[in-house]
Amino acid sequence: MFSAAFERSLVRCLKPVPVHKILHVIPSVGPQRGGPSVMVRTIARALAQSGMEIHVATTDDNGPDRSCVILGTPQMEDGATFWYFPRQTRFYIFSWPLTRWLAQHVREFDLVHIHALFSYAALPAALLAHRAGVPYIVRPLGTLNRWGIKNRRPWLKKLSFRLIESRILKSAAAIHFTSGQECTEAAALVTDGRAEIIPNPLDASPHSWPLGAFRARFPHLEGRRIILFLSRIDEKKGLDLLLAAFAHVQQQCPDTVLVLAGSGDPDFVATLRVRAAALGISSSVLWAGFLIGEQKWAALADADIFALPSYSENFGNAIVEAMAAGLPVVISDQVGIHTEIAEARAGAVVPCSVDRLAQQLLDLLADGGLRSSMGQNGRRLCRRYSPDAVGARMLDLYNEIST
Repeated sequence: MFSAAFERSLVRCLKPVPVHKILHVIPSVGPQRGGPSVMVRTIARALAQSGMEIHVATTDDNGPDRSCVILGTPQMEDGATFWYFPRQTRFYIFSWPLTRWLAQHVREFDLVHIHALFSYAALPAALLAHRAGVPYIVRPLGTLNRWGIKNRRPWLKKLSFRLIESRILKSAAAIHFTSGQECTEAAALVTDGRAEIIPNPLDASPHSWPLGAFRARFPHLEGRRIILFLSRIDEKKGLDLLLAAFAHVQQQCPDTVLVLAGSGDPDFVATLRVRAAALGISSSVLWAGFLIGEQKWAALADADIFALPSYSENFGNAIVEAMAAGLPVVISDQVGIHTEIAEARAGAVVPCSVDRLAQQLLDLLADGGLRSSMGQNGRRLCRRYSPDAVGARMLDLYNEIST
């Protein structure tokens, strides 16, 4: 729950709202799905605090698993109403019960905010809202970035975009991008329509950062410096670069350990383990698995450096969490908010290059003062992504579209 001070400050900064009932549609809010799930829950809480009636329609999808939720019955979560429907196929996250509910209820809302493309939920949400005369906004979640278009089922995506996604975007009242880079990359496909850049809201301030708890779970970390990767284990995250760079780091800083926190496709994880063995670094790589809640904050509290050299990242929620923990971040220039981080001197930005990545990690390991100053700068930068700041901008957009 938010503090009373936060509630008062948020109410003061929000303007009177002519819109009062908003529907968010997203294929999944399962924790295994990462950033999009976190963002929707955070913005739903912040908007509900403003006095708006917020509903979230989604499925029970949770990556390879299903969330343990009550289906088809409204659930109050932090002031917002969540509606869960069964996922009937894992691919495309198809849900006919979600479709039926949207057909019956979408006209009851002042605006629909769709958080998806190339996933089933976006299609009925956009089509039914358009037919009911309800304006809708689309957040593409980075699916229009160059890397994803080229590397994730490219032919299927091209066909789907021509037949479905282009029409969804054409009728949208606005397209919600979370960074300037995401907007720029999408311009190759989206040639018209209203583009709005509003970052993801991240609320890390209430956490106590339990120093020492993560190292206590893994005693062999005692006396070793930690480079932390915390994200989905996915090929777009640049883990091939990170493992190779860490092999160079190990040669000069043998007291350093690489912690890989996250889950992913078992076959892909297996290939990374084989790669780590071939590089001779297996004994210095800790596979921590998927971390959530206090375990995640504990890992951030005990780390020395955060690294995410992604090939594509429309925003970077985990990076903001790392900055909130006071960590210097080393990221690629394909991360959506890399310009803001470079300008704030909150971290090092490198191309997708093993040598450059290794050198920046070594430079930070050698300079405690630089790590400290970057960490302080990162904490200041995080204010830009607070729920109250982002919520105010979101409400302005909703009001403008609905009036």
